[in-house]
Amino acid sequence: MDNIQIVVSNWQSDRAIIEQIRRQVFHLEQGVATELDFDGEDATATQLLAFYAGQPAATTRIRYLSLNFEHESEHEPESQIAKIERLAVLTTYRRKGIGSKLMQAAIEVISDRGIKQVKIHAQAYVAKMYLQLGFEPQGEEFYEAGIAHLEMYKYL
Repeated sequence: MDNIQIVVSNWQSDRAIIEQIRRQVFHLEQGVATELDFDGEDATATQLLAFYAGQPAATTRIRYLSLNFEHESEHEPESQIAKIERLAVLTTYRRKGIGSKLMQAAIEVISDRGIKQVKIHAQAYVAKMYLQLGFEPQGEEFYEAGIAHLEMYKYL
């Protein structure tokens, strides 16, 4: 685990690395359409990158959503929910704990903002990892981009 480094980044500075990881995992491996992945939300999201032994290995992003759209404000964390999305780990780096460590770092970033609720759309085949991180499923399995998902929440 000492070989893993997580950095909070942004779309402008690390776009090429983030795109390369997501294209490999989502587009090439999973067949997700480019326009579904690159949805125009990246520039305003908080981006996280994981490096393994100095090499780019994984990425995810955090978006901040309002629970009450009439009074949306970034200054009221109790009225917000954070959504962690686009967790992608390159094949070479899987099963090394990188995905879990990246999720833990994202949760810490969210907690530091005072936000108490985290939402994910977890690919069903990796739901066990999210359960181990304290996420709880809500509702039935659904399909997004042709892949089975579960909506899951964690309260901080």
